[in-house]
Amino acid sequence: MTATLDLWPIGNCQVSALIDRSGRFVWGCTPRVDGDPAFCSLLDDEPPAGEGAYGFWEIDLDGAVETTQSYIRNTPILVTRHADDAGNAIEVIDFCPRFKRNGRMYRPVAFVRIVRPVAGSPRVRIRLRPARNWGERMAEHTRGSNHIRYLLEQEVLRLSTTAPVGWVRDERLFRVERPLHFFLGPDESFATEIAASLDHMLDHTIAEWQHWARGLATPVEWQEAVIRSAITLKLCQHEETGAIVAALTTSIPEYADSGRNWDYRFCWIRDAYYTVQALNRLGALDVLEGYLEYLRNIVDNAAGGHIQPLYGVGGEARLIEYEAKALSGYRGMGPVRVGNEAYEQIQHDAYGQIVLSNVQAFFDQRLLRVAGTADFEALEPIGERAWKAYDQPDAGIWELRTKSYVHTYSAAMCWAACDRLANAAATLGLVDRAEFWQERADTMRARIEDAAWREDAGHLSATFAGDNLDASLLQLLELRFLAPDDPRFRGTLKVVEEGLRRGGYMLRYATEDDFGLPHTAFNVCTFWLIEALHATGRNEDARILFEEMLARRTPAGLLSEDIDPATGDLWGNYPQTYSLVGMINCAVLLSKPWSTIR
Repeated sequence: MTATLDLWPIGNCQVSALIDRSGRFVWGCTPRVDGDPAFCSLLDDEPPAGEGAYGFWEIDLDGAVETTQSYIRNTPILVTRHADDAGNAIEVIDFCPRFKRNGRMYRPVAFVRIVRPVAGSPRVRIRLRPARNWGERMAEHTRGSNHIRYLLEQEVLRLSTTAPVGWVRDERLFRVERPLHFFLGPDESFATEIAASLDHMLDHTIAEWQHWARGLATPVEWQEAVIRSAITLKLCQHEETGAIVAALTTSIPEYADSGRNWDYRFCWIRDAYYTVQALNRLGALDVLEGYLEYLRNIVDNAAGGHIQPLYGVGGEARLIEYEAKALSGYRGMGPVRVGNEAYEQIQHDAYGQIVLSNVQAFFDQRLLRVAGTADFEALEPIGERAWKAYDQPDAGIWELRTKSYVHTYSAAMCWAACDRLANAAATLGLVDRAEFWQERADTMRARIEDAAWREDAGHLSATFAGDNLDASLLQLLELRFLAPDDPRFRGTLKVVEEGLRRGGYMLRYATEDDFGLPHTAFNVCTFWLIEALHATGRNEDARILFEEMLARRTPAGLLSEDIDPATGDLWGNYPQTYSLVGMINCAVLLSKPWSTIR
């Protein structure tokens, strides 16, 4: 079966896995999201059931002809139902435990599968073949009386089960006459009865997620899409440190055979800013609070205020990029990249996103930790870097690898850093500092307006030199750099839409980069267009485009990074935080108010 992005994420904010449309684990890293993939068959074109294949975990019903999947409501817990044409059926419940226990969150490096007979006399075959060292070989295993130990690259995982261990090890067909429980986790013995323990974990994990979803301030329309997006964004947070990864995968190409294969399992300052911004709109302040703790440590360790575009989930600064040669890639389209050399790039917009992410803490009294003068003083070196860098070349939001320009988006983000520092200082009663930062912001604004504006063409350019179009110009509205009724924004919107829109989708840009011309639309750019259309009074156009984007979601209700405008096929890493953020933001903007249904 050809690999697709019809994938269902499960997770617990420590580890995650992607399950394909046949109910097979095809992607999952340990001991955390940026670790070695025990399940890596998503990035290998070897047929998963083939002799010698590995990097997956499947529970196959003998003679299955139908498989259906759905999440338990308001959770990332997946139920897969398999049926054959003789009336036999099973259901498989997949989840990663996550609930409060002993005063803290229990989120082990563990995956749980519960198999229940539904009808007839079903027979199953279980193949658990984890990989190690990026697919170089199948993990060795040893057997105990009621468990199998798998020797991975960085740890040992133990499969504790109520199923016959020998039949699991030998991948033998056997009849399911009672519920079967599987716990693949730490190399520790169960102190209690396995089935009762896992049923307990399931009940408490359901309750934990449904309670979290209950606290979301969702719009009245598109609630299911918003809740699913919010839950998946939460899965992208490494809760131990507060870091938020851009996606759960690496090396899904931006389009077929493009070579644009990147590792997104790290915390981009930019992507995380957009994520907490969207979740703030829903009132999910726990994600913000965790991320701010992570950011404060990044700022403390920033030499001279320099901020990298991205860091590891533990705050690691070095993310050496290399290729995993043992894996052929998604649909055989390598390379498979581990690490991301963008950490070495200069991207000035990060200074703005650091300040913008932090500034809410100076105003929001709901937070457990409201920011004070010491926090403001810690941010001022970031503002200094923004002031010095705003009109200097960088790699830009799209991370050009061999080119640099003075990007309008980066400059505006630096302006926002100084502008918001002025706001924070005023709130703290620091009059002199408020005046200082506001004066700098005003100077930066004047410079940006002069350098980026193209009077003859009637629009802003994406760079200070030249006359480039870039969808990131639409973000000048969100940054409050331009107002929706400003003729300069209207003119910019007009030319950006004309130049970059392809049917119902938006390109990032339509000029050659390091890899030539881009072929696919970037999903978040379409959502930026929808926001701009709404802000400028084109509400019906905005709703039509939004509904079209919702129709492109996977059966799990999610989106990847890119979409082919001609076919509607999804490409790029999955699930992608930018795209989920776009769904949330647009739903909040476009929904009718709750008062209309009362």
